[in-house]
Amino acid sequence: MSGPQYDGGDPHRPEGERLQKVLAAAGVASRRVSEQLIADGRVEVNGSIVTELGTRIDPLTDHVSVDGTAIQLDPGKRYVMLNKPTGVVSTMRDEKGRPDLREFTVDYDERLFNVGRLDGDTSGLLLLTNDGDLAHVLAHPSFGVEKTYIATVRGEVLPATLRTLKKGIELEDGPIRADRAKLVGEPSRGATMVEITLHSGRNRIVRRMLDAVGHPVTALVRRQFGPLHLGTLGVGRSRDLTTLELGRLLTISRAGGAAGTDPDQGRAHQESPRS
Repeated sequence: MSGPQYDGGDPHRPEGERLQKVLAAAGVASRRVSEQLIADGRVEVNGSIVTELGTRIDPLTDHVSVDGTAIQLDPGKRYVMLNKPTGVVSTMRDEKGRPDLREFTVDYDERLFNVGRLDGDTSGLLLLTNDGDLAHVLAHPSFGVEKTYIATVRGEVLPATLRTLKKGIELEDGPIRADRAKLVGEPSRGATMVEITLHSGRNRIVRRMLDAVGHPVTALVRRQFGPLHLGTLGVGRSRDLTTLELGRLLTISRAGGAAGTDPDQGRAHQESPRS
């Protein structure tokens, strides 16, 4: 591993906490193993490699990564994956009295909020957190995090239609294309299941795309959000992210925050991410 060396001033300064202690407290490894990770040049602080075992950092302001994967050092941050049911709106308090996300957060001590939105008639993966910085980057229209959906549509979807979706179509609010699109199984009883991946954040974009090619959506589930996969999580159930999932999420969010806008977004991302 190569790269710039971390220059945090005097590594033995009294303020801050020793890096190996911080890594151990974050659950990366034991303190002894963390010391070996540092000595091997596998730990970065604010983008620079650290090899000095006496290095002290501020867990609240410094960014730490191990083998290129970001580490969350703040124990007060919470990250929860929810499989949102249909009929639930993506807000913590709905002014119209519709079922909202409060029932899924009451068992958590932290005050969680949703990252982005899913329409009431769309189910699937929704991220809940109290990390405002991460939420701002992932939900910002210019970032365009990749999302994968399984759509059940009317009619038999032909390979040519999938190619059209990937090549791009024109909607009333501008052109749009799928990053990937494929069939899931065989058409049955006049319906087809389509897996579609895109990074657009336009309102109800998946439904509008499929409707535009002649296949109205009858059911829609978001299976993936960035590096997060719904897996076997049941509808209406939630769980904390694993250490690996969180590391991957923090890594792309920090990269997105540093990189700024995605040049491929254009006018396609003027609304909150929904489908």
